[in-house]
Amino acid sequence: MLTDASGLIPHPDGCARCWWAGLDPVYVAYHDTEWGVPERDGRALYEKLILDGFQAGLSWITILRRREGFRRAFAGFDPEAIARFTEADVARLMQDTGIIRNRAKIVGTIAGARAYLAIEARGTGFAAFLWDFVDGAPIQGTARDRAGIATETDISRKLSKALKAEGFAFCGPTIVHAFMQAVGLVNDHLVGCHRHGPCAALGGRIHQDKDQIVGGPA
Repeated sequence: MLTDASGLIPHPDGCARCWWAGLDPVYVAYHDTEWGVPERDGRALYEKLILDGFQAGLSWITILRRREGFRRAFAGFDPEAIARFTEADVARLMQDTGIIRNRAKIVGTIAGARAYLAIEARGTGFAAFLWDFVDGAPIQGTARDRAGIATETDISRKLSKALKAEGFAFCGPTIVHAFMQAVGLVNDHLVGCHRHGPCAALGGRIHQDKDQIVGGPA
C-alpha cells in the first residue's frame, strides 16, 4: 500500500494523492481542482501571488480557509481598486479578523497592485510576464516521491528577482516556487498522483526542471 513515506496517500475513493493534501476535505478539493492547473488569467495569478505572500510563516490551509475573507477585504483582488487603497484602508484591514493582519503584507499587497498595473500598462500583461519564465508552457515534474519535490529552482529565483524589481513584496524564491506549483507554471504532482496526468495534459508538453532543492507545496 502507498504510504506517506512515498509522498502518496491512498484515499477512500481509490485515488492516490500528494501527501500534503492529507484527508482534509478542503485541502483535498484544492488539490484536485486547483493546484497544478495552468492559470492564465492575470487577476487570478495576482490573487494567488498575494495569498502566497500572506502564507509566509504559516500553513497554506490557514490561508485557504480565509480566502473568501481576503477576497472581501481586498475588493475581490481587483488591482485597480487595491492600488487606490489609502492609509485608512490599511488601518481598516488591520482590524479585519477575516484575514491575516500583518501590516507589511497589507502594504505589500497595495504595492503589488500598483506593480501589476504598471506591467499591464506596458502592454506585456501580467500573465504573459509570468509565463515567459517557462517559455509559455508548464514545466513537467517527474518526481515519484516527496524527496524529489523542489522548494526553489533557478527559475523561481529569477522570477523572484524580477517580481521584486517590479515592486512586489513577499516574493522570495521559495514563495515564488510554491506559487509556480499552485498555478501550473510547474506540474509538481507526484507521478503516481491521480492529478499528475490530467495536469500534464493541460500543459501540452514535457519539460523537466532538474535544478531542485527538496521541499513541499503551497
